[in-house]
Amino acid sequence: MSDAKAAAVSGQIAQVSVGPVQVSAFNDMQQLLQFIVGDDGKVFAGSAIAINPEKVLTAMREPRINEVIRAADIRYADGIGVVKVMRKRLNKKVQRIPGCELWQQLMLRAAKYQVPVFIVGAKPEVNQQTAAKLRSQQVNLVGAVDGYFSDEAALIAQIKHSGTRIVSVAMGSPKQELLIQRIRAQHPDCFYMGVGGTYDVFTGNVKRAPALWCKLNLEWAYRLLSQPSRIGRQLGLARYLWWYWTGKI
Repeated sequence: MSDAKAAAVSGQIAQVSVGPVQVSAFNDMQQLLQFIVGDDGKVFAGSAIAINPEKVLTAMREPRINEVIRAADIRYADGIGVVKVMRKRLNKKVQRIPGCELWQQLMLRAAKYQVPVFIVGAKPEVNQQTAAKLRSQQVNLVGAVDGYFSDEAALIAQIKHSGTRIVSVAMGSPKQELLIQRIRAQHPDCFYMGVGGTYDVFTGNVKRAPALWCKLNLEWAYRLLSQPSRIGRQLGLARYLWWYWTGKI
């Protein structure tokens, strides 16, 4: 992240240390959306990464991942465990911003201002379904490439020549963030966002937790019940909670 961009974010939005990660304390999703695409239609040139307890724990034990996270211009709270730390440190209300919802609302805002959008990632059929649904929402989609591309240089050239101002990459962390870094190095005048499995949810190929579970901040429990194989990851959350209660995070 450039010093100028860091100053632009930190100068407007309070920053909170959650373990080794500095997280931007946006009041709510709308404030972040307006930061990315202003009311004049101008787009913030930089990148955003969702921060949850799992990413904080990974950053604490893996310096390489910590560097990937630090490279993002905007680090927003996409986990209730992160939000609780921020509320405690700031002594004020901070809302969780789910990455999946943020991307969907960003696409609608891009449609409103006719900001060119390029999507990368997911299986070919999911990518195609995502593209079709975005176009039905009047999104100015200027490119769509699935996650099984074989020529990265050709992908970057396509993005550069498309005129896009927003690029979202759905390939899972940290793969998507590393790709974003490489694209940004050649095409910096754009907003980049890693979105994980968002396209699958957007197209209905993967069911998200019911609204009540989301409202109660129990998406993690719903995912565990749906995918028992995630138990190892959830045990990591127990460690995070212990460190939170003992003041180590």
